[in-house]
Amino acid sequence: MVACAAANVTSGIASLLAVGTAPFVCIMDSLTVSEQNAPCGAYVTSTLGNVIMTAPILVFDSGVGGLSVLAHVRAQLPVHPFVFACDNAALPYGTKPTNWLRERIVSVCQAAVHETGACALVVACNTASTVALDDLRQALDIPVIGTVPAVKPAAEQSQSGVIGVLATTTTINGAYLQRLIQQFAAQCEVVNIAADALVGQAERKLRGEVLDDAVLEAMLAPLWAHPLLDTVVLGCTHFPLVKEECERIARAHGRSAIRWLDSGAAIARRTADVLKGRAIEGGDAAASDVASENYSLATAPERPGLEQALAGMGVPPARRLMVELVANA
Repeated sequence: MVACAAANVTSGIASLLAVGTAPFVCIMDSLTVSEQNAPCGAYVTSTLGNVIMTAPILVFDSGVGGLSVLAHVRAQLPVHPFVFACDNAALPYGTKPTNWLRERIVSVCQAAVHETGACALVVACNTASTVALDDLRQALDIPVIGTVPAVKPAAEQSQSGVIGVLATTTTINGAYLQRLIQQFAAQCEVVNIAADALVGQAERKLRGEVLDDAVLEAMLAPLWAHPLLDTVVLGCTHFPLVKEECERIARAHGRSAIRWLDSGAAIARRTADVLKGRAIEGGDAAASDVASENYSLATAPERPGLEQALAGMGVPPARRLMVELVANA
């Protein structure tokens, strides 16, 4: 059982999730942990069970789509400090060559982990997880939690056995998605749709700009050709940010019963499990409500609209992430 107190709770875009904006202290009834063998010394306990969180969780994405995952992580682990990092200088990832992406993602994440001293890396990007997850786990000595498209729950929840997957071109064409489909949805008819343009629409929404309904209509149009389709996987972390718009357009086409699934909550639960699994019983430290600073990093923090997008989800303005990057694709 965990009881947490949080201050300054604000709601994210379109009531996606409530997220905290200030340091937190958490009182845990049943978990005692210590600095020894804990991730980056992330935990210190007292005999009362008061926990000080020091090393942050690093949440990484190409752009601001990963904020949808961060919201779930903060709801699951409100006691833990975080750093949100985005490689917005290379946005979008989904149309870039795989080998170039793999090298760049590893370079950016290594730099971010080095700068933040993070205790875990959450790759809040389906494309990055598809092409670089194994490389990141080899390159880093902290836990790396990837993003898996919600194919399994979609197959389990579909009543008709016809499901859609909206993702970037790289994810749609990748072997990883095909393995997920074969493993968990072999009995289903799966409609794969490369919907790269939805990334730009999600970024526009967080910048406070008007979305282009023509683009949304074009990206979703292939779904309507399948009258039995009843479940859609939002296979890019940007896409939950435009879920309400997708639902509105579906209603206009008489498809209001479609379920739209993403993996944000599952990623947050996995992150919590990984961190808990690295903690062991510890000693007698003084209790405190001091937590490490929450902040953000970006490879191009000067880009218009980034600060507004971050602020809309309760994230501080981005500092520049200094990293030697591979040349542009």
